[in-house]
Amino acid sequence: MFSKLFAESGLSLDRLRAFLAVAASGSIVKAADADPVKQSQYSRQIKELEEFFRIKLVERHGKGIQLTSNGKELARISRFFLLGLSNFQRGCLAEEQTFRIGASTTFIQQFLLPVVSTAKVIQGDTRYIVEVVSDDEIERRLHDLTLDFGVITRGAISRPLQLKELGKWRLRLWVPSALHRTDKSAALAFKDRRLPVVVATKELEACGIDLFGDHNCRLVCDSFLQALDALREQQVAAVLPDFLNSFGGAKSFVRVRTHGIESHVQCYRLAWNPRLLRLNPHASRRKDFLCKALTEQMLVRSE
Repeated sequence: MFSKLFAESGLSLDRLRAFLAVAASGSIVKAADADPVKQSQYSRQIKELEEFFRIKLVERHGKGIQLTSNGKELARISRFFLLGLSNFQRGCLAEEQTFRIGASTTFIQQFLLPVVSTAKVIQGDTRYIVEVVSDDEIERRLHDLTLDFGVITRGAISRPLQLKELGKWRLRLWVPSALHRTDKSAALAFKDRRLPVVVATKELEACGIDLFGDHNCRLVCDSFLQALDALREQQVAAVLPDFLNSFGGAKSFVRVRTHGIESHVQCYRLAWNPRLLRLNPHASRRKDFLCKALTEQMLVRSE
């Protein structure tokens, strides 16, 4: 069945591992940690793979490299194969399982960390690596199997990736009472583009929301949590998710109800690659645990 595959030399696990290391770093120098001996070895091993398959796997791109279409396909197949072997080895040795989860800064702090840092989880046999990752990067890395799970706000994702809804939320406009004492006054200032606003650009863009291009955006930041910190200084208004609602009393801040903002219903969704679940039975249990625990955590924060 595999006689032709092994009829020639040039294919080995070590060569595939080196190829994946270079593909992940985008540079032979980075993959080899600037070690000249390793650089020469990695270059030779990639060349041997190209000769074996009789195709071009990498191309020079500035000071680094980028994968050809064939290179991307070989990387996907190799990663899938080596991940399966690695999971099998860990199971045979009864080693702990490690899962990498990507999400926005706000979701990680508000929902994910409270779930994966409980005593039961910490004392269990599973380790989590948490990363701040954009929706686009989550989707790409789930396909590449360099990320096990991701939490995104978009409602659709490319096949074969799958989604599970965790919870809905809406945006709210909060204005320091030091700027406006009534919601009517604040609403008028917002309508007239006179209200100084802090905007969490990256997380709003992930939600597909662009409402503030011509507003008085005095401060632009990445996350809702950064916008919340700015709001607490009581010099700018902020658009925040409704689950970020414990930042001061009614005397300190005014909620301004605007249809243009509050009509946007958002949703966090857990995303995963079903191929991972076939490779690693433990991943299926982790997926079920995360879906249940994160949904419950979102319900608690919305109360």
